[in-house]
Amino acid sequence: MNSPHLVCPELPPFDATDLDAVMQAFQCAPGCVLGQSWLAVPETEFAPASVWAGWRENALFVFGKLTDTNIFTFATQPNERLWELGDVLEIFLRPASQTAYSEFQVAPNNLQLQLRYANAAALARARKANSIGEALVHPISFHSRVWARPERSCWHVLTEIPAAVAVDAPTALPDQTWHFSFCRYDYTRGSSHPIISSTSALTQPDFHRLAEWGTLKFEP
Repeated sequence: MNSPHLVCPELPPFDATDLDAVMQAFQCAPGCVLGQSWLAVPETEFAPASVWAGWRENALFVFGKLTDTNIFTFATQPNERLWELGDVLEIFLRPASQTAYSEFQVAPNNLQLQLRYANAAALARARKANSIGEALVHPISFHSRVWARPERSCWHVLTEIPAAVAVDAPTALPDQTWHFSFCRYDYTRGSSHPIISSTSALTQPDFHRLAEWGTLKFEP
C-alpha cells in the first residue's frame, strides 16, 4: 500500500443535506481506501472504508463511506476526546507551505473535535501531558453532516473545511498542495480495542507520522 496522491477537482453545486445528491456530486472526485499498512495482514475485525475529496468555494469537501456493523459513540459534547468514545472519522491536513497541521474528527452522531498542532513539539507536549488542551480549537470552525445507516451496516460523513481553517496565510485553493491522511477508529461493543485504519502507508500505527501522509493537489 502506497500513500495516495489525489488531484482534487472542483465540485458542482449540490444539496449537502441530501445523501443521493452528495454521492452524485462526488462521482468524478478521486477516492482512496483505508487500510492497515503497518500489518502484514489486516486484523480479522477490519472493516473497509473509502473517502473522496473535492473542493468548492475555497473549501475542501471530504466524503466518506464507512462499513460498520456496530455504529456507536458515547460522545455527548463537541470537542470531547472522540477517538476514545466510539467510532470516528479523522481528517488530518497540512498545507505544504507550513509546519502547522490540523485534525478534524466526526463521530456518528455528528459531534466534532477540532485540533491544531503548531509543530512536532506541540504534539510531543500533548502526548506527554495526555491533554489536548493546547491543541484544541474553539469554537469549531468546520461543518459536517452524518448519515448513519445501520440497516445497511454503514455510515456516511460529509465535511466542509474552509481553506482559512487549515492555512496560515489563506489564498485561493487552485494549484495548492496539501498533505493529508484520512483515518478511522472502529469500535465494537464488547471488544477489547478499536480497529484503526488509514489511507496513509503508515509503517507504525500512529496517525501523526506526517512524512507518510498522502498529497492532495487542488485542480484549477
